[in-house]
Amino acid sequence: MRKIERRAVLCLLLALCLLAGLCLFGFRFVTRGGEWASFPANRHLYDSSGRLISGAVADRDGDVLSDIVDGERVYYPDATVRRATLHAVGDRQGNIGTGALHAFADQLSGYNLITGGYSPIGNQRTMYLTLDAAFNVVAYNALGSHRGAVGVYDYTTGEILCMVSTPTFDPDNPPENLDSEEYEGAYINRFLSSAIVPGSIFKTVTLNAALENIPDLFDRTWECDGSVTIGGTEVTCPSVHGSLDIQSAFANSCNGVFAQLAVELGGDVMQQYVEQAGLTSSLSVDGIQTAKGTFAFEDGDDALVAWSGVGQGQDALNPCAMMTYMGAIASGGQAAVPRLIDSIETGSILPGGIFRTQQTDELVAADTAGTLRTMLRNNVEQTYGASRFPDGTCAKSGTAEVGGGLTPNAWFAGFIDDPNHPYAFIVLVENGGGGASVAGEVASDVLNAIVEKMG
Repeated sequence: MRKIERRAVLCLLLALCLLAGLCLFGFRFVTRGGEWASFPANRHLYDSSGRLISGAVADRDGDVLSDIVDGERVYYPDATVRRATLHAVGDRQGNIGTGALHAFADQLSGYNLITGGYSPIGNQRTMYLTLDAAFNVVAYNALGSHRGAVGVYDYTTGEILCMVSTPTFDPDNPPENLDSEEYEGAYINRFLSSAIVPGSIFKTVTLNAALENIPDLFDRTWECDGSVTIGGTEVTCPSVHGSLDIQSAFANSCNGVFAQLAVELGGDVMQQYVEQAGLTSSLSVDGIQTAKGTFAFEDGDDALVAWSGVGQGQDALNPCAMMTYMGAIASGGQAAVPRLIDSIETGSILPGGIFRTQQTDELVAADTAGTLRTMLRNNVEQTYGASRFPDGTCAKSGTAEVGGGLTPNAWFAGFIDDPNHPYAFIVLVENGGGGASVAGEVASDVLNAIVEKMG
């Protein structure tokens, strides 16, 4: 009798394991079925060289950036457009993980839970991206020979209008030396998939924390003689700023003032505001996960906290996350989550998916966002030259030291405070030099082109 009972218990356990396995398989089939079906070994969707053989990709104007013609993957006729949109569209082999041909392969092929990768109406789906290839070309040309990234999005709808990463290459004529130093990192989308030392654009976060935790902030003044010693380490400024209040310290990007503020606030408070700003989290851009930023405020001594407070030290920031944070300041605390897919045309009455605007959590308090908007606007008027940019542009520049005797990285981040042109932006020019002069000029070219075309 006992032997029967033991066998019954064993059978019950095996049945429970089988049921648990079926539930796990069902869950993963629903959540990851598209990923399984779009694996390059699937000969229904890919050729023998691993190239996707279904689906077209177009920009917001309907310009077809990639399509299938006579069974072959083709790209836009103009080589500059192909280079400028490479990281959005992708290469034939799928080496660029953020490219639509790889990241959205299941949606391009028409995968669904019922028919899998087989489409009963053929594979004539066209995915329309939110970006405009013309804006990408402007950004690509403005970056010139520099490595870097440019992103612009509508902070009310989430539509990414411009997304460029360099170095890039022509997917129709890939260079033979793609493994050389010239093309190092060409498969990486710096806008979505990198985390890089931010320099002074990060002072916006330090200012955010100071506004909410130092009651007499606007009553204080500081004397900048070019450096300040904190924790036995000298924090230097590019120049002697003299007497400063908080507004002029922000506009002149005084390292000494913001290093002292970060130490006064403390590592725990600074880490709290970094996390609230969304800079240590990963955004999901239509399923593409952005890189997470990293900061060492909690574990650092005063010297490290000081340098981190000015955007140096061990800070590493993702451009897309910083752009979204700027969008939240513009929107009063929350912003739309960036997205790349506008719509999918299926060739039938069936929808290709539902792509709607989603909101971030509160990245900054509403009252604080209003003060930051005013101070970011003052930066442009007092320091950067308002005539260079569209009306209502608010921004912070950054010049990030990278060591090794290399020229600093140039950053420029901000938004247009205008309901008719609700665009947040980020520009990174690696080893470019001055943030306002170099990255600011790239931003000027791109923003003016967007405002002119969008009306």
